[in-house]
Amino acid sequence: MEKIDYKKVFADEFGGKVGGFRTVHVPARNYIMIDGKGDPNTSAEYIDAIQTLYPVAYTLKFMVKKELELDYGVMPLEGLWWMKDMTKFTSADKSDWLWTAMIMQPDCVSAELFERAVQEVKRKKNPSALSKLRFEQYTEGRVAQVLYLGSYSEEGPTIASLHAYIAAEGGVLNQTNKHHHEIYLGDPRRSAPEKLKTIIRQPY
Repeated sequence: MEKIDYKKVFADEFGGKVGGFRTVHVPARNYIMIDGKGDPNTSAEYIDAIQTLYPVAYTLKFMVKKELELDYGVMPLEGLWWMKDMTKFTSADKSDWLWTAMIMQPDCVSAELFERAVQEVKRKKNPSALSKLRFEQYTEGRVAQVLYLGSYSEEGPTIASLHAYIAAEGGVLNQTNKHHHEIYLGDPRRSAPEKLKTIIRQPY
């Protein structure tokens, strides 16, 4: 059974050159998602979200493999980040950040399959944020993005440059439903901070 790598299937969305700003069109995708608030570096709520997303994502993967005979790699963790006052978004103080932690799901994952996976995870582990988890379609459309290499804590200048790129393209950032988006291609448990790869994305 061939294993599908959706990062390669959707290479335009998950690739790019480090430091290379570009515009991409992202169609509707399905995600498992959890909303929250606070600094991801210190928030127990954020940790609970991650510890809920992955068990469900892997349960879905194994259900699809068994029932549909389709194997794929679980997609990377992603995050939507915003503040009520986006002019302060690049501030070092993240205590007022709002966020959605999420993992993209292939089209073969249905709402019915998701509900069964949630019940299976509840039976086995019952993570604390499971009741907050939802399966939802998210559409971004036109986005600017860049592949960033380095520590999460040092993203500020790259985010500012991305916003400047959008302004140069004639875009605006005053639509509160178009959130700062990060896709974590690296694993901070296994890679040095300076070697972490992250796609930084902003719809406009």
